[in-house]
Amino acid sequence: MSSATVNLFASFALAGLGAAGLAYTLSHPSLIAEFFEDGRRPSAIASGAENATKIDDQDADAAARVQPGTITLPAGHNGHFFTAAEINGRDIDVMVDTGATLVALTYDDAARAGIFVKPSDFTQTAQTANGITRVAPVTISQVRIGDILVRNVSAVVSHRGASERTLLGMSFLGRLSRVEMRGTTLVLEE
Repeated sequence: MSSATVNLFASFALAGLGAAGLAYTLSHPSLIAEFFEDGRRPSAIASGAENATKIDDQDADAAARVQPGTITLPAGHNGHFFTAAEINGRDIDVMVDTGATLVALTYDDAARAGIFVKPSDFTQTAQTANGITRVAPVTISQVRIGDILVRNVSAVVSHRGASERTLLGMSFLGRLSRVEMRGTTLVLEE
């Protein structure tokens, strides 16, 4: 089997894992709240010690800078990958979700990032674990995690209160040269 075929199968497996994780998380929203109430907020390690984000001591050994343009995210205690992303220059807590087609911003996170939508902007529908919902399509000027920067990222904004967490989906991840699961870590490479 060629390495391209193996990579394709690995990508599908990672996408399936992400979709299952999203469905489980959306059907159990208390997990996310509990995760952040405990103060366990794993974050990406950026290049250079001056840019490193402090993470929980239990996860410190799992997170490591691989090389410039590459970050490693440790899985949280629930198996999901949470980090802080800079969206249009504003820090936003996100869950990395390979099962989400697009970056999906909560209404409040979109406003914090300077993206304001009005009721008439909710022109599309999206299938979520909780059913079909209306969303507003937008383009994010820039999304940064550590020293990885992607510009002009397709996204959607959900109605106020419709989602609890911004999801960093494939419209961002698909623009990277590598997204790889290694045990309990997720490697992202620009």
